[in-house]
Amino acid sequence: MKITGAQIIVKILENNGIKMVSGIPGGSILPLYDELNRSSIQHILVRQEQAAGFIAQGIARSTGSVAVCMATSGPGAMNLLTAIADARCDSIPIIAITGQVNTNLIGTDAFQEADTFGLSFPITKHSVMVKSARELLEAVPLAFEIAKNGRPGPVLIDVPRNVQLETIEIESEDELKNPVFEHPVLKFHVNPDEMIRKLKEMTDLIAKSKRAVLYCGGGCNSRQASEGILSFLNNYPIPVVSSLMGLGCIPRDRSEFIGMVGMHGSYAANAAMHDADLVIAAGVRFDDRATGLVKQFCPDAKIIHIDIDAAEIDKIIETDVSIVADVESVMPGLSQVISEKKIKADSEWLKKIIALKEKNDSFELGRPAKETLANPREVISKIPEYAKQCGINEDNLIVTTDVGQHQMWAAQYYPVKKTRTFLTSGSLGTMGFGLPAAIGAGLANPDKRIVCFSGDGSIMMNIQELATLCELNLPVTVIVFQNGTLGMVYQQQKYLFEKNYSASVFEKQPDLLAIAKGFGIEAIDADSDSLWYNKAFDLNRKNKPCFVRISVDPEESVLPFVPGGKANIDSIR
Repeated sequence: MKITGAQIIVKILENNGIKMVSGIPGGSILPLYDELNRSSIQHILVRQEQAAGFIAQGIARSTGSVAVCMATSGPGAMNLLTAIADARCDSIPIIAITGQVNTNLIGTDAFQEADTFGLSFPITKHSVMVKSARELLEAVPLAFEIAKNGRPGPVLIDVPRNVQLETIEIESEDELKNPVFEHPVLKFHVNPDEMIRKLKEMTDLIAKSKRAVLYCGGGCNSRQASEGILSFLNNYPIPVVSSLMGLGCIPRDRSEFIGMVGMHGSYAANAAMHDADLVIAAGVRFDDRATGLVKQFCPDAKIIHIDIDAAEIDKIIETDVSIVADVESVMPGLSQVISEKKIKADSEWLKKIIALKEKNDSFELGRPAKETLANPREVISKIPEYAKQCGINEDNLIVTTDVGQHQMWAAQYYPVKKTRTFLTSGSLGTMGFGLPAAIGAGLANPDKRIVCFSGDGSIMMNIQELATLCELNLPVTVIVFQNGTLGMVYQQQKYLFEKNYSASVFEKQPDLLAIAKGFGIEAIDADSDSLWYNKAFDLNRKNKPCFVRISVDPEESVLPFVPGGKANIDSIR
């Protein structure tokens, strides 16, 4: 049978369960779009390609499955690169398919030509430019294998226009099913003997410890990993802290959960790490925002490190016992051995850290004196309660955030209880992430209510996607905290640069409510409507999206705050 390159791509996407893709068409990818329109795949037309990448991330982050985005050559592909880099930093499995100029034009500075392969190479898990339609039979299935196996990440496939149009002969559609590769993607499996040996070494350290802490990262943010961690805690209850990406791996209201560590982590979480004699780091890397001054991060602790990526072991902090494996594989075994050996945790240590948490956590942290505007910490913490009053179960909420002060308040105060329900740009910290990610989460989870927290700085980065949201009519509530500043920059200038507010205060403030209404989104001013949430979460509204503006004081600070070069224990509180 005869088949074109474009047909090969679409058929393989369908065979891998792809139900929707996001993107914008252009000249170099039109043959693929022509075929896409005849397929079962829904296309989400965004207004800027970066948003296509973040919509794919919203799908992937909320489901754990590979998601796909598309762009044309040159500026289209280059707009997509920020979202690809963001996915690489946070280990998110997406596939970006980009159009390219005809192969005979490559290198001639043709219209909308750019070296997408070269530009993407440092920011992807794998990147390839295909030179023939036949190559697609392996390149596309291989992209799925690479994106989802081991440490997940983004894969880019650059496809010249003539390759999309090229016709080849195949024997049957069986060739479009995932092939057995001559050089298969390596799937890491710990040797059983090594697993037994490593578990023994870990439990020997655990048995000797009096002040152990479990430190969880993004590698713990799956249902299976969470179940393993909860089983471990049932046998060995110790303080649990998390990175930003680890939020949700255990319910926030669980007594062992102390909070997020790092620059804006809770004082109790940072103190627990500082005073620990053993840190069990699971699915987490010791990045600078989490560690602060590395040599004072956990100065007296032995380190057990569990991570799927061998490159992360001993990269920042030298370990005493490490294993290159996923958390899902290790934690149940570790829990079982602890139970069999009847190793008991020091209950006084946990009580001490819980007491420290209760003493130091407060909605008033960073609050200006005599403030009359809304307290963003309190608003964020009450979202599940507000939704419940409108008949929405908190289990049916998924939160996305942009980047800035609102993001850290959400990380500190939003009561995350389940994995894959708190979606945020962690390592790259990309403003503009929140709204398109919320759209992606809404598409992938039609039975959920999505809440996007943003600021008046971040929302402007991808505000055009309100048009996409309106078209799709998704149940997304966008809550923007407006303070007339780039809040996190303003705060750092306040504490670190003697209040020299350079380029961090907006001289003109747009009418965000009017903008939202102009896009066809119902807009609510929470400053004048104290019951704004009744409309924002109303299940009976035909127009499901909602935009809420809440004014906050620019002097509101995110505290604790650890200045650069300081130990986490020396935070401003």
